[in-house]
Amino acid sequence: MTNLMRYVAVLAGGAFGTGLRYFLSTMIYSGIRQPTFPYANLVINVSGSFMIGLLAELFDTRLLVSPTIRIALLTGVLGGYTTFSSFSFETYELLRDGELWRGALNASASLLLGLAAVWGGVRIAQLL
Repeated sequence: MTNLMRYVAVLAGGAFGTGLRYFLSTMIYSGIRQPTFPYANLVINVSGSFMIGLLAELFDTRLLVSPTIRIALLTGVLGGYTTFSSFSFETYELLRDGELWRGALNASASLLLGLAAVWGGVRIAQLL
């Protein structure tokens, strides 16, 4: 497969994953009148992390799939569904490979810098 086909596969998968995220979020909040907790985001992040772990391991050890199918599902669908799954899997790989410092650095830097970036964006928007 050409690189162009891989990009198309990721884009198509991403569109599907984004739609799936919106559908599931809508379904979850349809039964909650005034949510006081980000339930949908939690469900999506945990289920996406589970799916990327399951599929990546199956693709590495049991199921022969083309690189295009792999990238369409893992990067496209699950990336559109939640980028948290990619973050979780990459951190897991670092820890699994004995890179404890890098795994801890990735987890803590992503959380702290992400929160700082949100705060910075909010502050700039308030100044405009």
